Amino acid sequence: MGFFRCLSCEGNMIQIICKEETYQYNIFHIVKAFYPSTEVEQIVHPDSENAVEILFGENAEDGVLAVKAAFIRQQSQGEKKTEKYLLDKEVYTFLEKRTGKSLAWGLLTGVRPTKIAMQKVEEGIDKDSFVRWFQEDSLVSKEKASLAYDIAKREREILSVLDYENGYSLYVGIPFCPSVCSYCSFSSGPLSYWKDSVDDYVDALCKELRAIGDRSKEKKLNTIYIGGGTPTTLTEEQLERLLGRIDETFSREHLKEYTVEAGRPDSITEGKLRVIRAHDVTRISINPQTMQQATLDRIGRNHTVQDIIDTYELARNLGFDNINMDLIAGLPGETAEDMENTLKQIRKLQPDSLTVHSLAIKRAAKMGQQKSTLGYVEDLREQMSDLEKMERELTKMIHASYEAAVEMGLVPYYLYRQKNIAGNFENVGYAKVDKAGIYNILIMEEKQSIVAAGAGSSTKIVLPEPIAVPGSKNGKKTTLMRVENVKNIREYISRVDEMIERKGEWLWR
Repeated sequence: MGFFRCLSCEGNMIQIICKEETYQYNIFHIVKAFYPSTEVEQIVHPDSENAVEILFGENAEDGVLAVKAAFIRQQSQGEKKTEKYLLDKEVYTFLEKRTGKSLAWGLLTGVRPTKIAMQKVEEGIDKDSFVRWFQEDSLVSKEKASLAYDIAKREREILSVLDYENGYSLYVGIPFCPSVCSYCSFSSGPLSYWKDSVDDYVDALCKELRAIGDRSKEKKLNTIYIGGGTPTTLTEEQLERLLGRIDETFSREHLKEYTVEAGRPDSITEGKLRVIRAHDVTRISINPQTMQQATLDRIGRNHTVQDIIDTYELARNLGFDNINMDLIAGLPGETAEDMENTLKQIRKLQPDSLTVHSLAIKRAAKMGQQKSTLGYVEDLREQMSDLEKMERELTKMIHASYEAAVEMGLVPYYLYRQKNIAGNFENVGYAKVDKAGIYNILIMEEKQSIVAAGAGSSTKIVLPEPIAVPGSKNGKKTTLMRVENVKNIREYISRVDEMIERKGEWLWR
């Protein structure tokens, strides 16, 4: 399953030489999926007779793949999308033969494989036909093709209650955490550093929310998601102020789901849960990531396993009947046995949904500051000395998670992938039939506008008709427009009026 060590290339350089810059992205990520710990250099050489060359080994002397540009042009009949597809397939097939390994998601380098499945489901294709097509077209494994189809079918059924044309969803970002976990790359900062700015941040956020509400009176609000960061780093008074503003500003007539990421147990109190409950929030998350105390200490989580259990039971006793829990497979130092023990403890708690992430290290994360797609800290060479063994452990973790979810009566309902994801795996959300997170599906499938408030948040407007991408030189069109808020918290506070105006050009067209 796609994550392994090739001894002939380990520690050496791989060079990718492309005739055109547009070829680089997919090819780079396919190569990195096969050789995650090898340095890859990208070069654009417009005068090359080859559409792509890949050179292996120190000083690029011990192997080469070369795909002639003329061959590609002839095969694709000059169609650019087909050119890129044929190149990707040539590179993948070559690397598969060279290494003797296959990638579970084949040629796919994007984060939303279920969007492809959703499109085919909407076209009326049956499962057997889709699985065969996905295997042949994208070289996806039968297991992953089947999973993508099943999830797309569930997503379509869940989303059928929404109004795509006149409806929208609201995201509210709280960019503070009790401490920053070593694997995290979200736009958040430690509360201890920002504590003197939190009141001002809530004021600015409430102002932005009021403006969004004023502009959206003719629209139907379908879901609300308050995330972060850790929303429960706010005090009870600050939470009350925020949730009260949402109550005053937005109608609940068409609301299907209201989620607050309660998140880390070291930020949750009975008082905060009572505030959330009083505002009729329908879904919360309590996220352990692991139930191994040594790992919690290692990754910077300032709470105990018992804190997780106590907080979960407190939420149940207060009447919360839709609780999600997040886990991460592949945390540094953990084995498959550790994951199985974590899942055993989670089964006793019986959450309504469970999201299992494969560890992804991004540039902003503390772990990612070392030169590695895995980014494990301390002795990096030792951690990465046997990638095949690591793949086996991750495979066991993923399968154990699936089995535990089935035992708890949970079914997979959404899926996404990330760049630099450990093991070339995926993140899967499991839920009871009536407890799936609607917003989680929307953020992946991009079928409804999501209006976002807060520092670092990203509004995504789904347009009724394609428009030209601003600044595009080749007339490229899109039906999705992004409007970004600044990430810096102080900048957001001082420039909140600008953040409001940024949305004005596209919001509620």
